[in-house]
Amino acid sequence: MYTPKVNLETDVHVLRQFVRENPFCALVTLTGAGLVGSHIPMVLQEEGEGFGTLRGHVARANFQWRDSLAEVEALGIFTGPQHYISPSWYAEKQVHGKVVPTWNYVAVHVYGSLRIVEDFDWMMAHLRTLTDLHEAGFEMPWSVDDAPADFIAQLTRAIVGVELPVTRVEGKWKVSQNRNEADAAGVVAGLDAIGTPASEAMGELVRTRRPR
Repeated sequence: MYTPKVNLETDVHVLRQFVRENPFCALVTLTGAGLVGSHIPMVLQEEGEGFGTLRGHVARANFQWRDSLAEVEALGIFTGPQHYISPSWYAEKQVHGKVVPTWNYVAVHVYGSLRIVEDFDWMMAHLRTLTDLHEAGFEMPWSVDDAPADFIAQLTRAIVGVELPVTRVEGKWKVSQNRNEADAAGVVAGLDAIGTPASEAMGELVRTRRPR
């Protein structure tokens, strides 16, 4: 991922938190037929000083797990807030007019050798972790144990586990850090005026990372 220094994020704690908060992953691998991508939720298991291991699952009918080339590293893409940025928000537009539109966004790319897991106990532990994590905020959280055991076992046979031990990670926060303070303030004001969840999320990122 092309990342100018001003947009680079290397703090492992920040990167881990982003992946935890934005767990829906585009998993891209190379197969004999070319590149293939699947969109799946993944759970980050932190391990010591390294970034950690991502765990997820795909449908057994999805040929990606079977046909991916083990010798070529896989890519996991996690994305967060993103928004169009109008040049009309820049203070410099009124000074010289040499401004153009852009798109702000946050993305984390992780790489590693994909492992395929067909162990039933591993799968059950993964499904419990995944479900408990995302049900935690509900008043009456659903549990794997709420469904009949034979029903869960039947469905589990229709999926395959994937593990991605992360060997390298790239973080990019493109949130107007290349603009001067007046331009960044104009971006925040423009985003706030739109008033959508997406614009508010990006406005907060520009606020926290604006030039000083």
